[in-house]
Amino acid sequence: LLDISGMTFFDALNHGLTTMSTGGFSTKNTSVVEFNPLIQYIILVFMFIAGTNFTLLYFGMKGKLSKLWKNDEFRWYLMAVIGLVILITPIVYFYTDSSSIEKSFRDVLFQVIGTMSTTGYASAFFTHWGTLVTFLFFMLLFTGASAGSTSGGIKLVRIVLLFKNAWVEFKRRLHPNAIIPVYLNKDPVPDKITYNLLTFIFLFFLVFIVGSIAMIAILDGVTVNGVEFTIMESLSATATALGNVGPGIGKLGPDSNFSAIPSSGKWLMSFMMLCGRLELFTVLLIFTPFFWRRI
Repeated sequence: LLDISGMTFFDALNHGLTTMSTGGFSTKNTSVVEFNPLIQYIILVFMFIAGTNFTLLYFGMKGKLSKLWKNDEFRWYLMAVIGLVILITPIVYFYTDSSSIEKSFRDVLFQVIGTMSTTGYASAFFTHWGTLVTFLFFMLLFTGASAGSTSGGIKLVRIVLLFKNAWVEFKRRLHPNAIIPVYLNKDPVPDKITYNLLTFIFLFFLVFIVGSIAMIAILDGVTVNGVEFTIMESLSATATALGNVGPGIGKLGPDSNFSAIPSSGKWLMSFMMLCGRLELFTVLLIFTPFFWRRI
């Protein structure tokens, strides 16, 4: 599709590979900004697919499309994309004085899916869309897309279960003797999975906080073109590495890179990327004393 839409075969092959792996590497320094709108629409569709649980994709290919809509995580994934596009598109259209609502819609849709799926491609520079939009994209650095996909981040299924568990906890407070389970896809979720979920999210943000403190210390006084890095840029560097997204905020945004970060910061970000890609427990377990203790 990319090849027949105007890309060279080499570019099409590379972008096809890095889209479905949500890697986000482009053969162009400007990512996909210089490609035509049709190419951008093709890439954003397949980024969305790459962020979907591959088991659900299998059922979809077998014609069992009802399984997609019945899946709680997929519905949240789809509704999050739609809701964010509806919210951000008017802001971008008026904030940037764009002459085309279609371009504003396309850029927002592309960047929302690109960030949520942790692909990290850029069809526009969201850090130029104002403080509110920049903050919303900063929050998206944490979410990730579906479990069972190639995306990084926390994964939406964990966030869905966290909200469901918080909602059920209100009922448990009112009825302390009642057994009120958390449901996912109409099936009760075992307590063991809920405890594992809470532990994972606690560890994720603990690693983020510790990494952010270290990154703030590393970037303190470091300048780019005479301008120092801000705390927000230090936080985004940690978040984008831990979530395996790619672009950060400000001077680390999609129109820039990480070349100005000192070597110690790059080592730290490399460790964060490993932690995020291997979902924390695999890496952090090595640093526990009982891992090394002879049984």
